[in-house]
Amino acid sequence: MNQADWMETAPGVWKTTIGNPIGLTPLTWMNRVPKLEAMQRMKSGLPLKWEDIRLEKGDRTVLSFPLEHAEAVYGMGLQFMKMDQRGRTRYLRVNSDPKQDTGETHAPVPFFVSDRGYGVLIDSASIVTIYCGSAVRLEDAGRGAARDRNIDREWKATPVSSRIEIRIPNDGVHAYLIAGPTLADAVRRYNLFCGGGALPPKWGLGFWHRVPTLFDQQEVLEEALAFRRRNFPCDVIGLEPGWHSRSYPVTNEWDQERYPKPASMLQTLSAQGFRVNLWEQPYLSPDSELYEGLKPLSGSHTVWGGLAPDYTLPQAQEMYKRQHKKRHVDIGVSGYKLDECDGSELTRHSWMFPAHAHFPSGHDGEQIRQLYGLLFQKMTDDMFREQNLRTYGLVRASGTGASSMPYVLYSDLYDHRQFVRALCNASFSGLLWTPEVRKADNAEDWVRRMQTVCFSPMALLNGWGDGTKPWSFPEVEHIIRHYLRLRMRLLPYLYTAFAQYHFEGIPPFRAMPFEGNSGEREKSVFDDHHRVTDTTDGAYGRRGGREWDDQYMVGDALLVAPLFAGESEREVLLPPGIWYGLETGERYDGGGTIAVRAELERIPVFVREGSVIPMMPATAHVPKYGEKVPLQMVHFGNSDGAGLLYDDDGETFEYEHDQKYQWWKTLVRKTSEGEFHGELVGSEKSMVSYSKVEWCLGQSKLPN
Repeated sequence: MNQADWMETAPGVWKTTIGNPIGLTPLTWMNRVPKLEAMQRMKSGLPLKWEDIRLEKGDRTVLSFPLEHAEAVYGMGLQFMKMDQRGRTRYLRVNSDPKQDTGETHAPVPFFVSDRGYGVLIDSASIVTIYCGSAVRLEDAGRGAARDRNIDREWKATPVSSRIEIRIPNDGVHAYLIAGPTLADAVRRYNLFCGGGALPPKWGLGFWHRVPTLFDQQEVLEEALAFRRRNFPCDVIGLEPGWHSRSYPVTNEWDQERYPKPASMLQTLSAQGFRVNLWEQPYLSPDSELYEGLKPLSGSHTVWGGLAPDYTLPQAQEMYKRQHKKRHVDIGVSGYKLDECDGSELTRHSWMFPAHAHFPSGHDGEQIRQLYGLLFQKMTDDMFREQNLRTYGLVRASGTGASSMPYVLYSDLYDHRQFVRALCNASFSGLLWTPEVRKADNAEDWVRRMQTVCFSPMALLNGWGDGTKPWSFPEVEHIIRHYLRLRMRLLPYLYTAFAQYHFEGIPPFRAMPFEGNSGEREKSVFDDHHRVTDTTDGAYGRRGGREWDDQYMVGDALLVAPLFAGESEREVLLPPGIWYGLETGERYDGGGTIAVRAELERIPVFVREGSVIPMMPATAHVPKYGEKVPLQMVHFGNSDGAGLLYDDDGETFEYEHDQKYQWWKTLVRKTSEGEFHGELVGSEKSMVSYSKVEWCLGQSKLPN
């Protein structure tokens, strides 16, 4: 191919159309406007030569890109088994049981990013297969490629390949080439092209607790109030399938015996600072009031005896939103957990409609299944947007273009190490992931899981099955309370990190390859005059023979290195510079690996010298709009420092209009007398959420 085959559609993004793709694709469904101004501010660079990109047409059309010998390939959506996908074949089908390293997952995204500094996106509603250097062309093999496995220790099952090959679905695709010049830039540009990252409501960043499936109205109230009595922060109570009058398939209507007065319950919970999130799934029971109306708008196959509505149809969308607004949103429901919109065909419990199912829109079962998670995210987000209310929720399937969606992925898998790796991998593809806690083998496992989830996009305990609570292991109750309260204290910092995601495309939680990616990285930008930059060097995805897929960054300043049950020490890879133990104050020199010991009371978290962390008191719940709390600006180290603070009303979409939001740059400088001085530079308007500002300067660890 040559440059004439590609058309620049946004700054640093080129598009080519292969074949005759159908009108419905993930990007056309999401229909987001790229953040062009932010993209224009970025530097742009491609490490590729246009003529090195190949398109081979035949029985199977293949688009391929060159691979250097040591090049790493990241992305492909929510992957649990591996971070560097080099040498793997990724069959990117939605699947609820991704237990094998095939590429199938809850959120397959045919977007890869190279550590050379570019990305490639395939926009298609069909399954895409990507050979990430896992196939060797005959002309590239040479006679020396074949080795004798019997005697040659250098024999490898997957020889080094010089190409990454994408098998194009028969109906064709739109392909996008996304510029760097760094890996971090390519991911940022992808997120901005898809409309920017999600900015959740502030309450969504508090603690979440889901109650057992068959709880009734009184039991829900009692469990919620137990959080207040025990001094555990909590913002969201989640109701599981038992709130429905029928479930598997569902009615989306309240069970009148368990919930005779849902509006009254929601009012009582709201008065105590709780939001309510409802579990649901797509498959509609014959007992639902929507059944007859949606029956002609549904697919040819049922799931659990229920309809699989075709929500690509505007009429079906309108029926869904009208019912949900009347029965849920109008009485105070704040969001949804969208379960089982992925499907399984690989286990003995196969239950999804088949690929050959047909739907009234003309799409087949494969396409609708690939899109179902996106359909539900977009419908529910639109419904809340129409009320000028932000939502935040859970979803079990997602895909291309989901970065702007206020939904966090979860899974029925439960491997703690895989959960941390998934958190890292989500950052390459515009996805959010929670390593939700459900149960534990013992108190140690309980603490290690709860510590990790408190440093994730959603701090969630799901007691749907066995009724676990933060105080289920009394001997470690004080540790759990401490980290839930620390989560609340960090809310201004977390909210600012999500604002950078929204406005600048920078993932709030991100894997180590984002750090030290050669070149200048604009870590945060809020206008042309206030900019924080950091130039570091080194490949932090792979160092010392490891991928470092068990540690990650939270915002620009914090590095989290979880421990797992049975561990009290580990190695940590620190980027260059000076770092401090967030809670210990111990000083470390970065630029390599360190050995860290942490007893059960601590999760290793490190803060970069010069960082300024905005914090607030550990309140029982996130303050509502109009309730102001003190703001504490904590500066770390012995050098000058800088950071950012973002604020808005925390609940509505007013921040998208007329710049009804506030950015400040936080500056700390050492005076000629050797003392530090801090100031906020930026918005001249009074603070929306904070009553006063206290500066804690020159700290080595968090103040109490």
